[in-house]
Amino acid sequence: MSEQTQQPGSSAPRRVVVAGAGMAGVQTAVALREQGFAGDVILIGAEPHQPYDRPPLSKAVLLGKSEGSAFDVDFEALGIELRLGCEVLGVRPAAHELDTEDGPVPYDVLVVATGAEPVRLPGAEGVPGVHLLRTLDDAERLRPVLARRHDIVVVGAGWIGAEFATAAREAGCAVTVVEAAERPLAGALPAEVAAPMAGWYADAGAVLRTHARVAQVEPGAVLLDDGSRLPADAVVVGIGARPATAWLAGSGVELGAHREIVADEHLRSSAVDVYAVGDCASFPSGRYGERLLVHHWDNALQGPRTVARNIVGRAAGEAPAVYDPVPYFWSEQFGRFVQYAGHHADADTTLWRGDPSGPAWTVCWLRGERLVALLAVGRPRDLAQGRRLIDSGVPMNPVLLRDPARPLKAATA
Repeated sequence: MSEQTQQPGSSAPRRVVVAGAGMAGVQTAVALREQGFAGDVILIGAEPHQPYDRPPLSKAVLLGKSEGSAFDVDFEALGIELRLGCEVLGVRPAAHELDTEDGPVPYDVLVVATGAEPVRLPGAEGVPGVHLLRTLDDAERLRPVLARRHDIVVVGAGWIGAEFATAAREAGCAVTVVEAAERPLAGALPAEVAAPMAGWYADAGAVLRTHARVAQVEPGAVLLDDGSRLPADAVVVGIGARPATAWLAGSGVELGAHREIVADEHLRSSAVDVYAVGDCASFPSGRYGERLLVHHWDNALQGPRTVARNIVGRAAGEAPAVYDPVPYFWSEQFGRFVQYAGHHADADTTLWRGDPSGPAWTVCWLRGERLVALLAVGRPRDLAQGRRLIDSGVPMNPVLLRDPARPLKAATA
């Protein structure tokens, strides 16, 4: 895409419509009020539930330790109109109208925050006992499965697969995780970094089978392509997610290679007065010199502040804010707190702090002398300091950086 050429109007928008009531949508609506927007704010969500946070679904909600994870937001007090249980069907940018199953909704500015949807396992749809874990309803369907301590097969050893396997083992279930690649987190981390994590499964009493492709799912069993038959009272599929943008077909909003909305550095889409934020949108990173598509909670928290600032500030003639964060996420799996900051794709040096066979260690990625990413296992201080060092871009001393006893902030050149 050529960089967006839309010219925001000079008049203040009177009505902002937010499509999507997850983290990104809720935070956009809240940020608009926090930054002084006085017009109408309408938040539209496909699910009938009060807007909720997703990370607890694979933890407290799944294990029955919490009944839900609704956001602690007083929408009425903030003057945010909620329209829940309402699916968006399309958008007509020229008419400034969002089409929904309840009819068209006019807008001055539209913010698309429809998130991502799980990738389904081919051939498994409609088979009894096959589950996804993305929504509150998904978690509530899985909770009694865990309570009965069933034999469970998890398809996919990515972040969500590991988190679900962790919860299932905590509940006392027998768990087998099957992964088509040669290691867990194959799409997210280099082999040398993911390799130590493979042992975590056995430590927790779960079976990890790599190079294992699902040939067929039938009631009560999963058949692998090597002929193995795994008993499965339940099958949980965690093989990735894709942007929830099918409803934008024919709208003229430009989509990228992963069917995500192609946003510019101000989080504007190719359509005038349409912004995009969260899991459904990619953005160009000047920091990393490439376009990023980030499917993590922190992106859905940070992006809305930029969108709100640009909506509120445009009528005042303010220069639009640029969105170029240090990506961040965390995962709790098998008794370990794993955190990641940055983007390591174009790093040229990998350094270790600590022994990866132990309970706490960090991997640092550098480009030249500058820290561009790190993964910290049980070392939250490394993460906090490293995130700031990535943001500032200060040169690092590799020799000092390797010393796990030395604070990261004291390892600069």
